[in-house]
Amino acid sequence: MSARKQQLLKQHRRKKRVVLLIALLALILLGVFAPWWSVPLAVILGWVAHEAWFADHLFYSPRDDYRYDFPQGSVALPVSLGPHGLHIADGALPVDAETLVLEVEVKASLLGRWLDPQVLIEGAEHDRQDFERGVSGKRYINLSGQGDALRAGHLRVHGRHCRLGQQGVLHAFHNPDYARQRLLIIAPHADDAELAAFGQYSRCQDVWIVTLTQGEIEAEHYQRLGLDKAAAARLKGRLRTWDSIAAPLWGGIPAERCVQLGYYCLQLPAMAAEPSQAFGSRESGESDVRSARGFNSLPLPADRDGAPTWLNLVADLTTLIEYVRPEVILTAHPELDPHADHVHATCATLEAIGRSSWKPQTLLLYANHLHDNDRWPMGPADGGIALPPCIEALPADPLWSPALDAATRIDKAQALALQHDLQTPLTGKKRLRRLIQRLLAGRQWPATGDDEFFRKAVRRHELFWVRKVD
Repeated sequence: MSARKQQLLKQHRRKKRVVLLIALLALILLGVFAPWWSVPLAVILGWVAHEAWFADHLFYSPRDDYRYDFPQGSVALPVSLGPHGLHIADGALPVDAETLVLEVEVKASLLGRWLDPQVLIEGAEHDRQDFERGVSGKRYINLSGQGDALRAGHLRVHGRHCRLGQQGVLHAFHNPDYARQRLLIIAPHADDAELAAFGQYSRCQDVWIVTLTQGEIEAEHYQRLGLDKAAAARLKGRLRTWDSIAAPLWGGIPAERCVQLGYYCLQLPAMAAEPSQAFGSRESGESDVRSARGFNSLPLPADRDGAPTWLNLVADLTTLIEYVRPEVILTAHPELDPHADHVHATCATLEAIGRSSWKPQTLLLYANHLHDNDRWPMGPADGGIALPPCIEALPADPLWSPALDAATRIDKAQALALQHDLQTPLTGKKRLRRLIQRLLAGRQWPATGDDEFFRKAVRRHELFWVRKVD
């Protein structure tokens, strides 16, 4: 975690303690000067208000500008926004630009402090992209798939519960269709490939999916079957190993092109720190990765001793890169996605590329998690994906954001429904919070599944940062 993010987290916790202290003092005064029943009533109303409007985890101010730097030479066109549409002020939109991002000021109205501010896009299709309540700063709206409507002068962008600046900048990117190139997907866990790139890999003719870990930890849900902690973890690991091989079949990827490496969850950072040291599971009691490799169609270096070491992981990935010979590798964004396994999965991939005799041309980077905002992408399922909060500028990578049609979005939701880890029932507290937010804040969740990823991942776009391999 960066120093700024640590500082923001400390500020968030400090403000929360101050608010709780003020609330406690108010309750004491209420108990002294008001009827006895006013105190429990105030506690209930305060808790309901918290769940409806203050339960989001934002470790930055909604008034902060997002900061994105794009490569020199990328197309940036001044645009004007008005009641009659979005107009390019100078020049024309390049014909070959398929990924379009509008940089514009977004300012919440008074109602937008209590209801989610929405940017409504009316063009080839209607779209909606939500932002933080109380937003007041620079944001980036995804207009990919709306190029024809923009060129024809028929694209209208306006706010609900917010106002948009009258001037903006349209960033346009041209990419080849990476789904037509040989693709290797690095999934730290079963479901990461589906969350990030189901739309892409389901239309790719030449793709392999490599899952690094068994996904065996946090298996309390399976202890209800009468299993102890270790046995529940082993069962969960077996189920998620199966998911990593079987779920891609729904997207047309045969099992022989899916590889499970069998390393253990949250142990990749320790493995990287001591490359020759074996790190077994924290919860299942296992320490031999071969137990998860029974479905693999080709031999790998770690099959010899089964040791969960960094050296074996990098050797496995090097062998796979040389065997698959991918033109494109899709992996987690190491500067944006903070999950420890995701960061180190990409580190291992880069190390393997360095050792491999085969060099891919392109990395496509995805973010399935954020540290700053656990609701991104904000808003309901089937909306577009606006760029995520970026308070500290990332490396200046171009973007690729292919659009998913309605049928593909349904298929993506069903692919997620095949994942055991996304089928754990919600707790009573989460269900009550959702009911309160639905009634008081107007939020919606999809019918396809209860897990938050059914809302966050099933979108009108998928989003990747494009980084060339040196």
